Amino acid sequence: MTPKNTICLWYDNDAEEAANFYAKTFADSEVKAVHRAPGDYPSGKEGDVLTVEFTVFGIPCIGLNGGDAFKHSEAFSFQIATDDQEETDRLWNAIVGNGGRESACGWCKDKWGLNWQITPRVLTDAMANPDRAVAKRAFAAMMTMQKIDVAKIEAAVRG
Repeated sequence: MTPKNTICLWYDNDAEEAANFYAKTFADSEVKAVHRAPGDYPSGKEGDVLTVEFTVFGIPCIGLNGGDAFKHSEAFSFQIATDDQEETDRLWNAIVGNGGRESACGWCKDKWGLNWQITPRVLTDAMANPDRAVAKRAFAAMMTMQKIDVAKIEAAVRG
């Protein structure tokens, strides 16, 4: 049954490759179905993969092979909460090491242009700390990073 709300992500004819990568990389993720076009369309032919149903950490998504008309931007990202440096490194390295690129403050971009925030819970907890001095120190430490360094955030929290 199709979920009531699904994230639709536009790809330039490589939605199936992206969905397979996400399913392999992220827990509770899978490719559910691949649908082929019943006829020709502006960026493809009958029989080409048109859509791919998949989940990312349980969130339902559809990859649409719409061609090169639209690109992903930082206006949309998946924010992935990690529990420790090992998980942060594994996910970050999987994305960046598979043709992606690093950005600032825990953001990176996969090879299809989709943006990810790989965010250790220690950082989000520190930012929400009612002691605003703790939040400010954690924020200042984060602003110097690309991939988040859990030990440096913990040190900033301690002051």
